[in-house]
Amino acid sequence: MSGTMRLAADGAMAEAGPADALVPEIFPSLAAAESVWRALESAPGVVMTPYQRFDWVAACAAALPLGARPCPVLLRDAAGRPLALLPLAVGREAGIRVARVIGGRHANYHMPVFAGPEAAALPGEAYRLGLRRAGMRAGIDVIHLPDQPRVWNGVGNPLAQAGTASPSDAYGLALEADPEAVLKRVLSGDARRKLRQKEKWLVAAHGPVAHRVAADEAGGEAILAAYLAQKAVRFAQGGIADPFADPAARGFLRAAARAGALELHCLSTEGGRILATFVGAVDARRFSGMLTSFDPDPALARFSPGDLLLQALIRDQARRGRTALDLGVGEARYKASVCDETIALVDAVLPVTLRGRAFGAASAAGARLKRRIKRDPRLWALVGRVRKALARPA
Repeated sequence: MSGTMRLAADGAMAEAGPADALVPEIFPSLAAAESVWRALESAPGVVMTPYQRFDWVAACAAALPLGARPCPVLLRDAAGRPLALLPLAVGREAGIRVARVIGGRHANYHMPVFAGPEAAALPGEAYRLGLRRAGMRAGIDVIHLPDQPRVWNGVGNPLAQAGTASPSDAYGLALEADPEAVLKRVLSGDARRKLRQKEKWLVAAHGPVAHRVAADEAGGEAILAAYLAQKAVRFAQGGIADPFADPAARGFLRAAARAGALELHCLSTEGGRILATFVGAVDARRFSGMLTSFDPDPALARFSPGDLLLQALIRDQARRGRTALDLGVGEARYKASVCDETIALVDAVLPVTLRGRAFGAASAAGARLKRRIKRDPRLWALVGRVRKALARPA
């Protein structure tokens, strides 16, 4: 399914396509799209990430940048059947109207919600044409779709068929019913022995510790409070702006947790001291690691509380029947220590107007440069040194 390009009088890059091209429907709000969205979510073969669940997106929408507005787009086939929904928000950036999937840097992936494998099997060009048509109707210059998994739960993503490799990939592992079999698969015997020894030392120094999952709002609030406090210290030490310094971002976490779109885990002492946290976006099949932190007390570092919590998390998810766990986008030692799957990602840009085409070229160039820096240990170390230098008080 393909179309030919032509320049419309208003500067839009219009496409002429076959009569059976996908038909876009643009919703004025999340609430207007909720019924069809939840129906897609509950479809037996739905292909989606936890970050596109209605409840997760609705919570995140409250933290949209000033001036941005939700603009969900549904793509139907010629018979009117819903095939895919993309939870977009539209905002103005340097005079260009840019549409992005709601979630931004809080979401690891920005895929559509596909009705099933058959919907995802359509050519990428069919979806690009349908989304450009939606963009023309909504007055959008460009649709920017970073971090598109090439494959999700074994199903190819048509929106990842064209684009630029994302600066970083994501990392995960397949789960199975026997949690010990999973740990034996991903951790060497020596690594497991070292973790057992660290746990013994931790208990000897601080008393019994336990892995806990928030079961109510109070428990979730305690874990979120610990995460925010612990991570604020790490961000400051690394010279990184704290994305949760904004009260709206903190409100998003609390709302998503109340809606059941987040699952909150911690490792804590009997006295209630939280030593490490792990927060994930979840659906029935997957835990997707979104936030993690550990107590910055240097005396705790030798016990590796974050690694102990991650091991407990893997056991917990396997026992509860989830089939996949991922640790999100970006390289990190703790991810390499347990993950045996690389989730390749693509940044896709769909220009709708000539201005959008210029935005797309600049975005692709920026993604290539960022990937080069992240993949070069010397350049990435230099970035870290610069951040820390800028964070030091004058």
